[in-house]
Amino acid sequence: NNFRVQKFDKDGKFLTKWGTLGSGDGQFTFVADRNGLAVDGQGNVYVTDDDNQRIQKFDSNGQFLAKWGTAGTGDGQFSRPIDLAVDVQGNVYVIDWEKQKLARIQKFDSNGTFLTQWGSLGTGKGQFVFPINIAVDSQSNVYVSDWGLNYIQKFDSNGQFLSIIGSPGLGDGQFREASGLGVDGQG
Repeated sequence: NNFRVQKFDKDGKFLTKWGTLGSGDGQFTFVADRNGLAVDGQGNVYVTDDDNQRIQKFDSNGQFLAKWGTAGTGDGQFSRPIDLAVDVQGNVYVIDWEKQKLARIQKFDSNGTFLTQWGSLGTGKGQFVFPINIAVDSQSNVYVSDWGLNYIQKFDSNGQFLSIIGSPGLGDGQFREASGLGVDGQG
């Protein structure tokens, strides 16, 4: 409820903060309990702003650089952008989800130009019930954890389905309400 981003050094020392409540540049209106933040190779920070249906881009010191997105279901529009990830080329992948209405991944370049999208509501390969977190590996493969399907789906950078990781359940290699996703240097 502070509507801000805080930056710390590697030892946990506070460095700076930015953001306030609102709909202007550098302001946020989060209504969800999940909001995405990602950093590209140049240190630029991308933040989902779900109630304002947009993505905002800042430099590493919090200086506002750009924003993109409006309310809607068309290309480059958002219903509820809830998480995002950036690949090594600087492309931005955004989960756009609205309960029982929309479930997709949209891909943009680092300036917010729409490139492609994939996914829909459903339980088949490449479909989602509640996609909640997204990560990208060093080969630009995209991983999406689905809270509703209880597994992770892997796609190439253009949205081609590659595989499912895990299965629903409580055992080893299984998930219950799959969320919280990251990829290390070895993939």
